[in-house]
Amino acid sequence: MRVYDGTDLRNVALVGHLHSGKTSLTAAMLFTAGATTRLTRVDEGNAPTDFDEEEVARKISISAAIAPVEWKKNKVNLVDTPGFNSFLYETKAALVGADAGVVLVDGVAGVEVGTEHVYNLCAEANIPRAFLINKLDRERSSFDRALESIQAAFGRVAIPVQLPIGVEKEFKGVIDLIRMRAWIYSSDGDGKGKEQDIPDDLSDAAMLAHEALVEIVAEGNDALLEEFFAEGTLPVDHIVEGLRQAIREQRLFPVFCSSALHNIGTGQLLDQFAELLPNPGEHEDAHGTWNGHEENRKMHDSAPLSVYVFKTIADPFAGRLSYFRVISGVLKNDAHLINASKGTDERFAHIACPLGKTLLPVNELHAGDIGAVAKLKDTLTGHTLHDKASPVQYTPVQLPEPSIAYAISAKSRNDEDKLGQTIHRIMEEDQCLRFIRDPQTKDFLLHGTGQTHIETVVSKIKRRYHLDVALHAPKVPYRETIRGSASAQGRHKKQTGGHGQFGDCWIRLEPLERGAGFQFANETFGGSVPRNFIPAIEKGIIEIAANGFLAGYPMVDFKVTVFDGSYHDVDSSEMAFKLAARKAYKNAMLAAKPSLLEPVMRVQIQAPVEFAGDLMSDVTGRRGRMSGMETKGATQVILAMIPMAEMLTYQNDLTAKTQGRGSFSMEFDHYDHVPPLQLDKVVAAANAAGVHAVDDDE
Repeated sequence: MRVYDGTDLRNVALVGHLHSGKTSLTAAMLFTAGATTRLTRVDEGNAPTDFDEEEVARKISISAAIAPVEWKKNKVNLVDTPGFNSFLYETKAALVGADAGVVLVDGVAGVEVGTEHVYNLCAEANIPRAFLINKLDRERSSFDRALESIQAAFGRVAIPVQLPIGVEKEFKGVIDLIRMRAWIYSSDGDGKGKEQDIPDDLSDAAMLAHEALVEIVAEGNDALLEEFFAEGTLPVDHIVEGLRQAIREQRLFPVFCSSALHNIGTGQLLDQFAELLPNPGEHEDAHGTWNGHEENRKMHDSAPLSVYVFKTIADPFAGRLSYFRVISGVLKNDAHLINASKGTDERFAHIACPLGKTLLPVNELHAGDIGAVAKLKDTLTGHTLHDKASPVQYTPVQLPEPSIAYAISAKSRNDEDKLGQTIHRIMEEDQCLRFIRDPQTKDFLLHGTGQTHIETVVSKIKRRYHLDVALHAPKVPYRETIRGSASAQGRHKKQTGGHGQFGDCWIRLEPLERGAGFQFANETFGGSVPRNFIPAIEKGIIEIAANGFLAGYPMVDFKVTVFDGSYHDVDSSEMAFKLAARKAYKNAMLAAKPSLLEPVMRVQIQAPVEFAGDLMSDVTGRRGRMSGMETKGATQVILAMIPMAEMLTYQNDLTAKTQGRGSFSMEFDHYDHVPPLQLDKVVAAANAAGVHAVDDDE
C-alpha cells in the first residue's frame, strides 16, 4: 500500500444499531474500490472485517476492525464497529481512530435505541457525524420514513445530500443533490454506477431537496448567505466548501443512502466521504500531559512523533498485535519510541495497514493514519508512545465498568493452572473484562458487560486455547452479624489417663457499626485467666466466627470482651482455652440476635422511555429502592439500590422486558440486613447443602 499525506486521509467510523449493515457496507466498499476480488457477505462468513471465529459463528461484530480503501487520490480508513450493546465499549475505544462517524440507520426500522447510543458516543468523542440510510432495497423500507425518524431524534440539521432512485426491490441508484445528477447501479453489484440525468418523475422532489440543502448550508455562513440572497442559489464549489465547513463544525449532519447488500451507492459514498468529510489535519489538537503540564499536539507531520494504541489483539501463535493511530509526526519502519506508561523502549518493526486480519506492509505512516505492528513488548491498549526528545501521554479512553459476573472453573483439574494464564491473555485485548477471586466464596469470577460478552470469552478460551471451562451463577457473599448483646460462659474440661484439659472463660458479645469488622478486648482482673492464655481465646473466637452461626458465612461487625474465667495450674493449656472460647461464642450467639447481611448494589438502568413503568415495577419487585431518575432524549435512566441476590439473572430479564434495547451497570454499595423471609430461605439452602456453621468440639 502506498503512503498518503494527512490531507488525503479520511478516517471514517461506521457505527449503528445491531444489524444496520456496517460490516456489509465495509465489504461492499472494499469490492467497489478493488481491494477485494468479490463481494463478500456476513451470512457467508467471509466478510473481511468479521474474521474472528466468534463473529463468523454469531454473525455479529464483536470487536472493531480496520479496512483501508484506496479511492482515486484518497485513502479512506473505514473503522467497522460493533452495534451489539454488550460490545459498544469496543466502538467507544475505536473512535479515537476516527475523524468522522457515519451512523447507519435501517431503512425499515428507522432510528433505534442503539442508533442513539452510538450517536452519543460520537458526540462524546467530539467528531463530526453523518447518517446513512441503508437497506433501502428491503421490503417495507422507506427513505422518507427513516429520514423523518432521524430528524425527529436529532433535528432538522440532518439534511439529505442524496435521494434514492426506486423503492424496495426497485431501488437502483441515488441522486446527488449537490451536483443534481443521478447515478444508476447495475445488478451485478460492482458498486461504481453510471452517471445520467435525474429521472423526470423525481426531478421536482430533487429540486426541492436541493434548494433545502443550499438554504441550510448558506444559513451558517454570512458570505454564502449574501450570495444566496443575491443569486437565489450557490455554485457547486461553494456548496461543497460550505457543506464541508458546516460538517466540520458539527452544524450539519449529511444524510446518504445505499444498499450495502447489493452494493448500490457505494461508489458515490466514497466520492462524498472524500469530498465532504474532514481530514486528520482538520481534527482538533490532541490533548495530553507530561509531568503535570498540558501537552497538546497538532495532528500534523511537522509535530514531534507520538502514537496512541487503541486496540490490542492477543494471538496465541503470532503474539500481540497493536492497532495504533499516529497522532503527530511521521512514523517510519524500525522507529524506536518510548512507552509513556512503562518507560520502556519499543521498536516498530514491519509497520502495516490492517485490512481485517490481513496486514498490508507500508514504509511509513503520516500524522492521522492508522496502522498495526506486532510484538511490542510492554505496550497495551491505552498506552502512548512518543519520541524520546518530546514526551507526552494521552489520556486513555474511559470505558464502562463490567455489569455482570459469572463464576468460572476449569472442567479438568489438570487445566486449573492454565485458566488464569489464559484469561489474562484475553484481558490484554479486552479492556472491559475483569477476573478476580472472591476471598469469601473462593469463586473465580469473570466480570463482563453482559451475558453475550461472557459467553464469547468462554468460546475464545475453548477455540483458541483448547481449554474447557464451566460457567455458574456466582455465589452471593453473604455475611453474618449480631443485633444484640449477650454474655456466656464457655467451659472445656476433659480428663484422660495423664494430664487433663481445662479452660474456662466468660465473654460478652456486642454489635458494632457497619464496616467496623472484629474487635477483641480483655477485661479480666485478679489473674482469673493468665495473660498468656488470652491470645488463645481470641484465636478461638476468630476461627469459629469465620464460619458464622446461621448459614456458614463469616461473622462481621462485632466485639468480643473476655471479662472472667478460671484455670488449672496443671491441666490448663492454650488449646483448652481456645476450645472454651468456641463454646462461649456458641452459647452467647443464642442470645445475641444473629442476623444475615447481604450486599446491596448501586444499579443504573438505561432503556427507552416507554419501558420505564415496567422497569420501575420490576425494581420494586426485586426489593430495590429507587434513588433517582433522569430522562436523556428518548432514553430513561433509572438509579436504584438492589440486593445482589436479585440481580444474578437481571441481564436476561432486562433483555426480555425491553426487546433487547435496555442496558444496565452496577457496582457494590453497602451491606444491609436480610429480611426474615429471605433469611429463612438462605439458611434452609445452607442446611440443604450440608453447611454446618458451627461444629461440636466435645
